[in-house]
Amino acid sequence: MVRERLISLDVFRGLTILLMTIVNNPGDWGNVYPPLLHAHWNGCTPTDLVFPFFIFIMGVAVPLAMPEKKYDETTFNKILIRSLRMLCLGIFFNFFGKIQLFGLEGIPLLIGRLIITFAVGYALMGNFSTRLKNILAFSILALYLILAYGGFENYQDVRLPGVLQRIAVVYFVVSFLYLKTTRKTQIITGAILLLGYWAVMTLIPVPGFGEANLDRGTNLAAWVDSILLKGHMYHETNTWDPEGILSTIPSIVNGIIGLFIGQILLLPVTKIQKAQKMGMIGTALIFFGLIWDLVFPINKSIWTSSYVLYTTGLATVCLTVLYYIIDIKEFKKGFKLFVIWGVNPMIVFFASQIIPQALVMIRFQHPSSGEQTNLLDYLYRFGIAPFFSNPMAASLAGALTYVAIWTFILWIFYRNKLIFKV
Repeated sequence: MVRERLISLDVFRGLTILLMTIVNNPGDWGNVYPPLLHAHWNGCTPTDLVFPFFIFIMGVAVPLAMPEKKYDETTFNKILIRSLRMLCLGIFFNFFGKIQLFGLEGIPLLIGRLIITFAVGYALMGNFSTRLKNILAFSILALYLILAYGGFENYQDVRLPGVLQRIAVVYFVVSFLYLKTTRKTQIITGAILLLGYWAVMTLIPVPGFGEANLDRGTNLAAWVDSILLKGHMYHETNTWDPEGILSTIPSIVNGIIGLFIGQILLLPVTKIQKAQKMGMIGTALIFFGLIWDLVFPINKSIWTSSYVLYTTGLATVCLTVLYYIIDIKEFKKGFKLFVIWGVNPMIVFFASQIIPQALVMIRFQHPSSGEQTNLLDYLYRFGIAPFFSNPMAASLAGALTYVAIWTFILWIFYRNKLIFKV
């Protein structure tokens, strides 16, 4: 079977990565338009769609990348190593700001951190033999764990979970399910995970807190994180992590539903029949997600089952619309920007997490006021903010400026056919 590449999927991926870049890089975190912020707790903003959309897209891509569905030792090893490489890249983001080298400070320390970043990035995204990829991935992961749990003061509170780490876990599980099970088994597995997570979160008492609850920091997912990830979580209070262990379980279903949609796209039927089926599935998922929200509120931070259905429903509908416009009606004008973003997501994911941290490390005294500032703050406060009377508009302009810079970089990569993969 010939591998099929969908332009609509690249466009959808590009839209998602572009939105991620905007919401992660405002000019001023104190002045951000509400839709570009996560919901405080229950609820769902456009920003809350980025992560589940990306997982969904990854699930769709799995059968498109492996249409023959051939399982052997070589294929399994490729899936395992890709998952480990993504996991290690994600963890490195959290280590970057804590790296210390021979007592260096300021610019010398930054240069040292960037050299290490380049080395790690090359080790985890370089094209090596399978054996060398194995050695590098397992060695880097072992080093992380030694630093985090070996009694080293600088790394004793480094965060271990994260966005790319969760994506790595979901990718491994979803790829394995695709190769080893039928679509019926995949659907049953997804249903069991969602229903099981709902039952666990709403019926099991929380040790130390009493009855089951869905409140911040006192729910069962937070308790599991506090036991298994003690000292290595996102929040300073170290009581829970939005990408924690228990809440990763339902996120697998985002990938499974994407996997199901990807297999629909491989069916030997007409494109319009595929679009109709996808549209009906997406609408049904949204409906059931909103119904479940009444008893198990839509919530990204604990990744509730209703959140899974609602977000995958929206993702399915979005992909259906793009598929109809681009792949059925063949209207492709105006989408090139998103294709450029969509074919190179990993380099954006990796570098865009490092660059802001690096710019903050470049500190100096402002020439007129004498106050201490950093390069990132300086560029925004004196290069962008003065042109806007509305601070939220200025903050958005800062994010769009960053997007424009990345668009130029990605255009160069696209023009030279440079694609960075793990």
